[in-house]
Amino acid sequence: MTQRLADVPSGARQSTLRTTNLGLVLRTVCASDRPTSRSDVAATTGMTRATAARLVDELLAGGLLDEGERDPLPRRGRPATPLLPGAAFAALGLQVDAGLLAARVVDLRGRVVAERVEQADLRGSEPAATFARLGVLTEELLAGAPTGLRLVGGGLALPGVVDELTGVLLRAPNLGWSDLPTAGLLGDVLPAGLTVDLGNEADLAARTVAQEAPGRAGPHRDFLYLSGQIGIGGAVVLDGRVVTGSSGWAGEVGHVCVQPDGPACSCGSTGCLELYAGRHALLRAAGLPLDASSGDLARLARDGDPAGAAAVETGAWALGVALAGVVNVVGIPTVVLGGHLAELADLLRPALEGHLARRVLSARWRAPRILSARGPLAAGATGAALRALDGVLADPAHRLG
Repeated sequence: MTQRLADVPSGARQSTLRTTNLGLVLRTVCASDRPTSRSDVAATTGMTRATAARLVDELLAGGLLDEGERDPLPRRGRPATPLLPGAAFAALGLQVDAGLLAARVVDLRGRVVAERVEQADLRGSEPAATFARLGVLTEELLAGAPTGLRLVGGGLALPGVVDELTGVLLRAPNLGWSDLPTAGLLGDVLPAGLTVDLGNEADLAARTVAQEAPGRAGPHRDFLYLSGQIGIGGAVVLDGRVVTGSSGWAGEVGHVCVQPDGPACSCGSTGCLELYAGRHALLRAAGLPLDASSGDLARLARDGDPAGAAAVETGAWALGVALAGVVNVVGIPTVVLGGHLAELADLLRPALEGHLARRVLSARWRAPRILSARGPLAAGATGAALRALDGVLADPAHRLG
């Protein structure tokens, strides 16, 4: 039976209203790209100044907000005290990929306050041993993190199909892992009591483009994100939110077939995009060792090396075929390249834009744009931390007790 508001005890209604308003105030401060004041909060939320000030003080006492230094104003009167997201609250972001391990701590202001990234070839690795390495990396990270941090949780980014509800990695072709329950493996190597949720690496990396910081929107709200590592992951972002599909498995652009009679892929199909535009595929085509960098390939291509130029040309063609199909289906013509693809974006862009102009039905009226995501390695780890911090913004009262 549905409970009417009139049937809810007054104290419960007040508690619910307090919880809602605390979240509104915290999100208002976090959404601003500059320090804001109590008066700004009241004006933005429509609260009275007294109500806004009381809620701000409660968040300050709990460490969810900080006061900054007052700037003197060129007029009479007391300058407003700027408000900032609380620096004491942070989340742990982890990533396991075929080519790296990463652990990163991000605070409520969106700053990376500690990180460890370890390059490694983890293809076909034994999961327990890999998670043990991740645990050592995390232990070193947390030992060197600033004192006084309050970790609210964390996330783990993995390159494959994941079941977020059960915490099971269903399949990661480039790692060679299937049906892997991560909870037990994480529980053996992480600090007791720390909750870490599983997520797809590309979905989480796309958050770093959709969000500049917890609660603060990025410059692009609708885009396709490609995460370039040894393989290629993908995500569709609409109005700043990752579109995960009915089972959470959407966005596997790297396994879109671009040549049906092409070589066999580790996923079981043939001619997948990542066989032509993945990092290892490009390096092989250019005649470079697999431990070479994307910068090495870029220099080779710019110097006019035939193999290097051909590798980039083939990669652009394969990306054009795959992305044109996705753009025609979802109607989002902005493409953001991450990982090694971002490092090669200037070389890929001319040919890729040409392919999309010919293949995308709406290109005549809305030309596809190719952008690059510039940032540190392992964007999925950052996105995993951002997702955990979103939980604080949704219910700050839970952190205040």
